[in-house]
Amino acid sequence: MTSDTLPEKTPVTKALPLVKEPERLAQRLKEIPAEPGVYLMRDASDRIMYIGKSRKLRSRVRSYFRESQKLSDRIAMMVRQVTEIEFIVTDTETEALALEANLIKQHQPYFNVLLKDDKKYPYVCITWSEEYPRIFITRNRRQGKKEDKFYGPYTDSRLLRTILRLSKRIFALRQRPQPLFKDRPCLNYDLGRCPGVCQQLITPEEYHKTVQKVAMVFQGRTQELIDILTEQMHKSAEALNFESAARIRDQITGLKSLGAEQKVSLPDDTISRDAIALAADENHACVQLFQIRAGQLVGRLGFVADAHAEPGAILQRVLEEHYQTADSVEIPIEIVVQHELPDAEMLASVLSDRKGRKVTIVAPQRAVKAELIEMVERNAEYELQRTQKLSDRNTQALEDLAAIVDLPDIPHRIEGYDISHIQGSNAVASQVVFIDGLPAKQYYRHYKIKNPTVTSGHSDDFASLAEVIQRRFRKYAEDPQLQRIGNPDWPDLVMIDGGKGQLSSVVAVLQEMNLMEELRVVSLAKQREEIFLPGESQPLSTEAEQPGVQLLRRLRDEAHRFAVTFHRQQRSDKLRRSRLDEIPGLGYHRQKQLLAHFRSIDYIRQATPEQLANAPGIGPHLAQEIYNYFHPS
Repeated sequence: MTSDTLPEKTPVTKALPLVKEPERLAQRLKEIPAEPGVYLMRDASDRIMYIGKSRKLRSRVRSYFRESQKLSDRIAMMVRQVTEIEFIVTDTETEALALEANLIKQHQPYFNVLLKDDKKYPYVCITWSEEYPRIFITRNRRQGKKEDKFYGPYTDSRLLRTILRLSKRIFALRQRPQPLFKDRPCLNYDLGRCPGVCQQLITPEEYHKTVQKVAMVFQGRTQELIDILTEQMHKSAEALNFESAARIRDQITGLKSLGAEQKVSLPDDTISRDAIALAADENHACVQLFQIRAGQLVGRLGFVADAHAEPGAILQRVLEEHYQTADSVEIPIEIVVQHELPDAEMLASVLSDRKGRKVTIVAPQRAVKAELIEMVERNAEYELQRTQKLSDRNTQALEDLAAIVDLPDIPHRIEGYDISHIQGSNAVASQVVFIDGLPAKQYYRHYKIKNPTVTSGHSDDFASLAEVIQRRFRKYAEDPQLQRIGNPDWPDLVMIDGGKGQLSSVVAVLQEMNLMEELRVVSLAKQREEIFLPGESQPLSTEAEQPGVQLLRRLRDEAHRFAVTFHRQQRSDKLRRSRLDEIPGLGYHRQKQLLAHFRSIDYIRQATPEQLANAPGIGPHLAQEIYNYFHPS
């Protein structure tokens, strides 16, 4: 690939849209090569409006500006605002697909299809990066270590927990996140439910093999796993190893019972296929993806997106996101879609290369496949109804909040701030963000308080809040030309956790930065849930159960939770590092590496010199120093 980062740009004066400068447009289109890659469209404010990919960049970009090309109203509006087009050439279509996905996640362009991360559906995570992988359910799909794998999102959390619980009964897996005893395994080991991970009674290689069997369940390969185990059972019986054969037989029985709970029979069991459909209103698109293997439904995944794009483009974006991290064995050989995809040929080509055999994408009109799409669409409609009910409640709360604090319009982005400390020590702050009334955790931020007067034994919440607000909005004060209102990063409302004193300190710093006229700020006092406005001595007249007040309380509680969690983490890290600080040669960076590798001081204490030496940045000499510190005798 010729480049994997955005090209550097030199400041320019505001240019006219390309459609109003035909000569510049023609020249720019000539410069775009007919190779695979990614293109970026910018507006007069130099913001990225849209990111796309194509196997032939020149043809795709030119298609936006052809008079004969029929564009949707939304895309046509975008094209009228484009003032610059950039491109990044890649070596392959696969690289273009991956680069586009990464850039969309990074820049969140307004005209792209953006999948909502509202924590509505849970995932299963397997931490393959760890020596003994953990398996757990989470609604927060963090991009952690590259080796870790997320499966989902699953629409039925109750069924998902049942599957995971039964998997832990069928296979011997670690049952506890931390050891119960230092020198011996717990009762789960004696019952055969755990292989003794805490005492390393099973090698990492053997434990990985066990976890790989569980992963096959979440990959929809249960029947393939049953076939493998059946063959192993027969071999064990032939070798007269009847105990092993009986254990495998019980695993097969458990997997068959598991399959009975999670599968629904469907006709045509000759191939593996995924079927995808959506239901949408003016604001939301709920997408359902059914995974069908050997003629049976083995998984039902759900996604939520903004409904401003064409249905085919939404389905395309969901499929690209879903298959981006999928293993080749998880990719079906047929994908049945409700609507034609704009880049079906390119996606099919990329998936075929990864699968190692031809993958087809079809939009059926009749017969069995059309009936299958109808079933998927019906399920999507049920999910849309659930989303609409939630959206209606949020809209009512946002309208009520706008009326309470006298906003000109319904607030889109609301930010909440809180401080956490223990008598001034380890003082931190939180910034949480609600978008359209829902938590948007990708925008959350932590702050460590830097004020030198805030120390152990001396706290100052007023000064701490002023510092955080000053740091948050500093760039807007330093650059008066920087767009504020209308910028997606600019909040419609800021809520401070506290009373009149906290609010006054924040108002003072905003006035110093000349931002008070453009920013709406309120505070919410804990004791009586009272809302204060700047310059007002009395709180607003509200009822505690008003929808708008409840929304502010949810924001305040989330800011408090996020601040307290970060404070505890900082305090815990400080306590852990205070012990490691006493070891000669073990600096801060190596302490972090050591704790990341072993997870806790207890594990470090129990490790042998050889195990310590295997940690990143720890050689044999330092490993012996660490071991001697914990074993002075």
